[in-house]
Amino acid sequence: MTAELVRGQNHPVSHSRVEIRVSAGTPVLALAALADDAGRFSGPEALAHPGAPALPGVLAPEAPAERHTLPVDLDAVPAAVHTVRVVLVLPPGGPVRFGAVPASHVALADPQGAETVGYTLTGLDAETAVVALELYRRQGGWKVRAVGQGYADGLGALLTDGGMAATEAVALASAALRTAPRTGGSDITLAAVPSLTGDLRAPRSPDGAPAGAPEPPEPLPVPTSPYAGAPGAVPGGGGDGSPATISYAHPRRRRTSTEPPEPDPRAAAPAEPGQPPRPVAGDASGWSMEERLYNQVWGMFEDLARSVAAYRSAADFADSRMDRELDEALSDPRHRLGGSADAARDAARARHDELVARARAVLDRDLVQLAAEAEVVEPALPAAYARWDNPVWHGHRMPEESPLAVRLGDLLLPERPDLAIPMLVRVPLERGLWIDNGRTGSEAAMATDTDRLRRAAMDMAVALVVRMLAVHPAHRLNVHVIDAAGAGAASLAPLLRAGVLAAPPAAGAAGVGAMLDGLTRRVDLVQMALRAGAPEDLPPDVDTAGQLLLVHDFPHGFDDRAVTRLRYLADEGPQVGVHLLMVADRDEASAYGPLLDPLWRSLMRLSPVPDQHLADPWVQHAWTFEPDLPPPGSRVLDQALDLIARARRGSRP
Repeated sequence: MTAELVRGQNHPVSHSRVEIRVSAGTPVLALAALADDAGRFSGPEALAHPGAPALPGVLAPEAPAERHTLPVDLDAVPAAVHTVRVVLVLPPGGPVRFGAVPASHVALADPQGAETVGYTLTGLDAETAVVALELYRRQGGWKVRAVGQGYADGLGALLTDGGMAATEAVALASAALRTAPRTGGSDITLAAVPSLTGDLRAPRSPDGAPAGAPEPPEPLPVPTSPYAGAPGAVPGGGGDGSPATISYAHPRRRRTSTEPPEPDPRAAAPAEPGQPPRPVAGDASGWSMEERLYNQVWGMFEDLARSVAAYRSAADFADSRMDRELDEALSDPRHRLGGSADAARDAARARHDELVARARAVLDRDLVQLAAEAEVVEPALPAAYARWDNPVWHGHRMPEESPLAVRLGDLLLPERPDLAIPMLVRVPLERGLWIDNGRTGSEAAMATDTDRLRRAAMDMAVALVVRMLAVHPAHRLNVHVIDAAGAGAASLAPLLRAGVLAAPPAAGAAGVGAMLDGLTRRVDLVQMALRAGAPEDLPPDVDTAGQLLLVHDFPHGFDDRAVTRLRYLADEGPQVGVHLLMVADRDEASAYGPLLDPLWRSLMRLSPVPDQHLADPWVQHAWTFEPDLPPPGSRVLDQALDLIARARRGSRP
């Protein structure tokens, strides 16, 4: 039985030798592109095209045609290749856009010739090149995903989006099209090939990433206002009421060693025939267990987003089809007599229920697998990624290296509210964080007493500060606090008792100005030293460690000059190691008018109570964010602070 996929849905691949079958309403080029674990093409050798049809494990057709067969031997695909993408391209001399021809269909067939998976590429318009589907590694096996990501600027834009330099992409696209037999009589010229002209962008998905890409592009989560109609709101990013997009981009860590990556974790125990592979913590790609776990969490996040998207799409289609069939039944005069109208309605509802039940069964299968994976991944997470109730914190020691990322909380969808995906952000923070202590962000905030909400926001900020200090080497990160009115004293008390702050909290307008001036001076001096290529010439009083500034109750204690300094630190600080964590209510800063809108948009908004204000970069679901806080009555925060204090005093942890 063939499983008909919708865009974004995936399906297990149970054979190592398969065929990709393409059926199009017009002659097309069928190409194969090999991508690494970051979703990038390594160069010309990553594309199988008519001029170079054979790649390890893949053979591409050598001429345009309405039907193609691409044999794939997954066992022969190099270990460095994590994704095999099937690309369809309109050749020169033929139709100028996919929207003008019948929808193409791609299918996956087993060695016996039976088609196991099918996907129809609908919704295309001006595109001239499209990633139809992809085979990708997952938990020691392979899966197939329906992609359907098109590029109006053609093959060159597709290759550029896969990490190739624009000039290299243009040359490779030109070679692929030049070696393909023409479908018309005209010569191939730059003007005739859309993929070789224009700015080679890929303006398709809402976040700028191709659907199904293993890695969404920079930047980090897009922070915007949570309030509908807010001045300066970014469309689609929260300012108009829609969620801000989360980017789980893989860490781009500079590697100074040429040593190979750590060996893969132990292989999973073989599953029963017909059963999915048993999950193993750290089975994703990476140069260390920390990086593999990070990438595995990212993969779980994408799988859950796409599985739920497929279910919701099927349910929406079933609803619309039933409505259409019911309307037709009621509008047909032949159904107005006797019981035929009732029979037509019953049949429509039965078809609706059957389709929804089938979609739900597929979703439940995926959810069971993801829940099983979460059960083995969560206990294996390092302290930087782990919840505060994870036992790893009881045996934690100060690390010798900074982490790749830290956990801010959990992300959940209503289809499986008990399945939490860790929300990780890379460090150093590329953008500041804003913990919203106002009561206009969500229903949970509206139902919470103002004082309790403000205390919860500050407690959340303090817990995040402790986590950041505990997962960095001693003296590698220093924390400064601005609490102009002293309203956060109760939450800040553990930090003050442990003596882990770089200086006492700044209070009053004078204290606020002095602290901001000092950090601004550091940013200016480091920037000048880096531009001059002489970082070693910094004055001896400049602290070269990372700096984290916690601002409580903004804009109390801030004059115009201080506000200007804060905006400067938010914009320029992350590039030179100065990071911003704000606890504030945007409404209280409304007196400054739209001048502060760029500040709010530059920060990633978080909530101390559950709130649906974040979206994934693949299908734009609204995810419920829940902050990660120590369990009530737990001493884990005090234990972590004791560890930090001892390390900073130079004693052994």
